Amino acid sequence: MLTKRIFLAFYIFLSICIYKTSFSQDTVKIMTYNLLNYSGTNATKDINIRKTIDYVKPDILAVCEILSQNAVNNLLSQVMNYNNPGVYSSGTFIDGPDTDNAIFYDNSKFRFISNTAIPTTLRNISLFTLLHLTTNDTIKILEVHLKASNTSSDQQRRLEEVNAMRTVTNSFRIGEEFLVAGDFNIYSSNEPAYQRLLQPDVNADGHFVDMFNLSGTWNQASYSQYHTQSTRTRALSDGGSTGGLDDRFDMMLNSTAMTMEGKIKYIPGSLVPFGNDGNHFNDSINMRPNTAVPDSIADALYYASDHLPVYAKYKFDVNTTSVSSISSALPDNFRLGQNYPNPFNPNTKIDFDIPDLRSYGSPDQRVTLKIYDILGNEVETLVDEELSAGKYTAEFNASALSSGSYFYRLTAGRFTQTKSMTLIK
Repeated sequence: MLTKRIFLAFYIFLSICIYKTSFSQDTVKIMTYNLLNYSGTNATKDINIRKTIDYVKPDILAVCEILSQNAVNNLLSQVMNYNNPGVYSSGTFIDGPDTDNAIFYDNSKFRFISNTAIPTTLRNISLFTLLHLTTNDTIKILEVHLKASNTSSDQQRRLEEVNAMRTVTNSFRIGEEFLVAGDFNIYSSNEPAYQRLLQPDVNADGHFVDMFNLSGTWNQASYSQYHTQSTRTRALSDGGSTGGLDDRFDMMLNSTAMTMEGKIKYIPGSLVPFGNDGNHFNDSINMRPNTAVPDSIADALYYASDHLPVYAKYKFDVNTTSVSSISSALPDNFRLGQNYPNPFNPNTKIDFDIPDLRSYGSPDQRVTLKIYDILGNEVETLVDEELSAGKYTAEFNASALSSGSYFYRLTAGRFTQTKSMTLIK
């Protein structure tokens, strides 16, 4: 059984303050984009993707069909941060079979925690976990690129890929906030892979909710406003698909918790196949007029990829505290130490410092220190109590856990910090 011991070293008052607490919301825009074999070696492609990024301004961008770490680095510098220096960071890239996935995020809003590969028979599904800095809430984003084409064997492959993902999402705690996005290559609501995505399982909460809920075959004019491929009617040198907009391949589906009032919630009506005005069935996205976006953006979408990006907005509930004090309102001497020893088996210690918290309205403040596995699942709470200013040590016994990487996160008021550690048995 996991244990803890907390030792108080000192306690000093620094200031007297007055505070008030209110609640607000942080609206976050999450986008997915199939970049069509993005290698990072085509400056013209970078310019076109950049126009879309600068127009949409996503807080998180998850992409598929990216080819290498060099491509990730190039997209970060030549697209994401080109006109926004230092705003975006990229998550850990895993070079798997076939093309890969990557994630980029506004580092003033999020901290990257992990990228976990879910292997399939074709290419990896990526499970990205990020921490929202203001609320300390964790969001999981699964980026997929399922098997293409529409033969019975292709449909079976997609079902197998979804089943691999559902094995993971079914392991999440009930009420977990997560979403799946990417290029699903699904043609109809009748396809087994799509039905499996939405199918609830007993004693699990790993299924998804489609905010559009379109029945039947999607390749028809009545669904034109939802189509994402192809942006072109003629072949270009990049090898993308043609035929005009007539398929709903790119989607974003939410966990049940994301559709309900809670820490993170999908904002109804915000899901958008970007650039699709509903008037380009079997036509190129830049055929004039396009009433959804300026001509320059329609052209950029046409040349950048044969897919349209899709984005949605999410509400993160924020508890904000305004402070007036004779000293600093936000003490700068929080500290979370590296666990020692590291690697460890099975015991380790974690030191942390808590400053005078009366600038938050009380000499005591609830402090939490929690352990998470590589999937972002909470495995143990070491500390969850009101603590005064002081130096502390928490002891962690991981004898009940398997070898691997784990994360520990200290939260106190508006302060949070996460570090990793390795258990070797």
